[in-house]
Amino acid sequence: MADDRGTSAMVFLAFLSGATMGAVAALLLAPQAGDESRDQIRKYARRAENDLRDLAGRAGEAFEEVVGQGKEFVENKRSVLREAFDAGREAIKRERGRVDEGPDRG
Repeated sequence: MADDRGTSAMVFLAFLSGATMGAVAALLLAPQAGDESRDQIRKYARRAENDLRDLAGRAGEAFEEVVGQGKEFVENKRSVLREAFDAGREAIKRERGRVDEGPDRG
């Protein structure tokens, strides 16, 4: 699930980068005044900056969620291992008790 988010974020980032580069190239090659081109480039840059901040925020949230899931997974496995160790200790105690009592020599 987290892997899908990472892949989606990378695709979005690649698309955004390509779109930005295409827009800048189109503006630089368009037959208009330099002031107009610079204004449009600034607008595109601001929009790209906002999109990147939004993407970074979502990536941070996804990272925190994955870390939380990882901690939960580790805690669950720790609990299972603790129960298994406790059961093993109890089994050893029972076996020692049987050995200490010795065989019945009736």
